[in-house]
Amino acid sequence: MGVGAGLLTLVAAYPGAKLAGVTDPLPFSVWLWFGVGLAGVIVLAVGWRTAGWWRRGTAVVAVALAGLVCANQINRFVGYYPTIDSAVNDWTDTPLPGQVSMSGLAHTAGTTKLPPAGRLVAVNIPATYSHFKHRQELVYLPPIWFHGEHRPALPVVELIGGERGGPGDWVRLGNAVQVSDAYAHRHHGYAPILVFADATSRFDNDTECVNGPRGNSADHLDQDIPHFVEKMFGASHDPRQWAVAGFSMGGTCSLDLVVEHPDVFDHFIDISGDLAPYTSTPAASLHDLYGGNVALEKANEALLVMRAHGKYTNVNGLFLTSTEELRHQHESEELSTAAAKVGIWSRVEISPGTHVWQFAAPAFATAYPWLANQLALPAGPHHETRHTKPA
Repeated sequence: MGVGAGLLTLVAAYPGAKLAGVTDPLPFSVWLWFGVGLAGVIVLAVGWRTAGWWRRGTAVVAVALAGLVCANQINRFVGYYPTIDSAVNDWTDTPLPGQVSMSGLAHTAGTTKLPPAGRLVAVNIPATYSHFKHRQELVYLPPIWFHGEHRPALPVVELIGGERGGPGDWVRLGNAVQVSDAYAHRHHGYAPILVFADATSRFDNDTECVNGPRGNSADHLDQDIPHFVEKMFGASHDPRQWAVAGFSMGGTCSLDLVVEHPDVFDHFIDISGDLAPYTSTPAASLHDLYGGNVALEKANEALLVMRAHGKYTNVNGLFLTSTEELRHQHESEELSTAAAKVGIWSRVEISPGTHVWQFAAPAFATAYPWLANQLALPAGPHHETRHTKPA
């Protein structure tokens, strides 16, 4: 038991310690139960041969319970599964509340009466340009999309979650559908189309939204999705009406995608993103994300991209970070200052919280009206500049 306690003290005291892939400092309660479980494993291994069957069984149960409590403490910290039902529904791929199929969507379009809420539809977007093996994604269509025979070419926001998760995270954890429905209720059914994108292809594939050994995530986000949404749902082609918003890895992605592809996206909300795409260490990032290609790494670092690009037009965004994230605060200020030098308007907003979904969800809700306002262009002809890469 003393060995486990000693290891616990060393691990918890090390600021770079990680557990279950969570890179932010974990609360002591997590390390406490991790230490209890570790001590149980040691006791179990040492005393297995001499212990009776009932002591072995008790020790196995104790270790399992300690592991379960530790996992639950991590979940409480990051806020990934707020309820048991949400966990079960995610594991069993249960449709999200209000979710319909593409065939079911056809029966609800063209109504004479404005629906009280939008609809969430599951889509299988062809990876025509990226060949990225992604999961099924989701699209939120606001009430105005269903009203009348001639729907407007609506603006679009791509929403990207963290390095571990799935397309439904912004629905389950970020409350994005409720936020958009509330906005639409106040604006006669009008709101942007939301695309809940898959930037990682699976739960533990940290792509940082770049093209590399882990898949052509960038091409999927800036080519596959825009072309599909424009064609399938009649969305706007104008980059001034396209935005990217994300949390954690998704925050890093939001800025990178905008500064690298201003012909596709002109607005961003970066919630607790990093200075540049990053996995665990600089060396690991270079290897994991770019296969050791330094030139490719530099081509995906926002500071270098902005400097090389020069002046931007119509591009703006928000950096949202929490009071407990000092590193993210400094990096956001650095990025915002660099953006201003190349004509990108941005603002850094710091609110109470930590690097968890419980911070990201209300931060997005607060920023959403600002973003919707940026996407609402005045009446008149719009300049369309969508560029297409060879398939």
